[in-house]
Amino acid sequence: MRTDVLSDVLGSLRLSGSMFFLVDAAEPWATRAPRAAEFAPWVLPGVRHLVSYHVVTQGDCWAGIEGGVPQRLEAGDIFVVPHGDAYFLAGPGPAPPIPDGPGTLAFFREMAAGRLRPVVAAGGDGPVQARFICGFLGCDALAFDPLLGALPPMIHLRRAAAANDRMGPLVELALRELRERRRGGHSVLLRLSELMFIEVVRCVVESGEAPRTGWMAGLRDPVAGRALALLHAAPAQAWTLGLLASETGVSRSVLAERFARAVGQPPMRYLACWRMMLAARRLADGTAPVKRVAASVGYESEAAFSRAFSRHAGVAPALWRKRARSNDDETET
Repeated sequence: MRTDVLSDVLGSLRLSGSMFFLVDAAEPWATRAPRAAEFAPWVLPGVRHLVSYHVVTQGDCWAGIEGGVPQRLEAGDIFVVPHGDAYFLAGPGPAPPIPDGPGTLAFFREMAAGRLRPVVAAGGDGPVQARFICGFLGCDALAFDPLLGALPPMIHLRRAAAANDRMGPLVELALRELRERRRGGHSVLLRLSELMFIEVVRCVVESGEAPRTGWMAGLRDPVAGRALALLHAAPAQAWTLGLLASETGVSRSVLAERFARAVGQPPMRYLACWRMMLAARRLADGTAPVKRVAASVGYESEAAFSRAFSRHAGVAPALWRKRARSNDDETET
């Protein structure tokens, strides 16, 4: 059975829905979000990374990250901010206004605490000109994480790329839950937030909007995709370029060239990074000795593993575990 690399990588992130609401905007309007690091402690204490995405369900608007080129969004488009940059959405005038964002932090604090309705009115008193869903997720982003590292600062997924038979029903269900406020609705919305983000990632992978390099691009290349599946299926195996090429069904030179061109790094370097990702998760989630964790990702020597992990993470495995548990304790409290 071929390994599902996308599920493998998404599972390693430990996605957690943290905030989900609908904005009904009437002209003139503009909303601004500061850098995620400024409001993440209120939204999800202890989170290492916060991703935001927005689905336009009606009308059109401008959107962009600070310092970037604004994009015109239409109904059905999706706007993703993977790295926590400050960003804005604004009415469809000839040029996007630059909102100063007073009170924005207070809004996020109140929304995260559940003291605001999940349907937010923005702008003037006229009829609604634009409507969009805002989703925020926490995840464990590591220095060697292959998912977020492969994404640009801003993603604009156009309606044609986002349109499929799965996203539509998710959006419809989200709109109903946001408006009806049924019992258990908060939990349903957070799970929907996760499902919709996963569907966004799938759309990015399967569309022309995917980055030109990185593991997402690798999934679209038959040779690199096969090699990625093999590495993810058995990360602890004693892989060599020759063995991987043989299992992939191509020569070493073809594998090296195709993998590096698609993924952006050699196969063995990617494997080393993925092993560190798995090790970091196992260190954070369990109590297994460092030696056992090292063996589970293909290292016979604990010392060699500790040196490799320290190069990638910047700290020794034991210290990483201690910090990860400290973050988890903060989240629980």
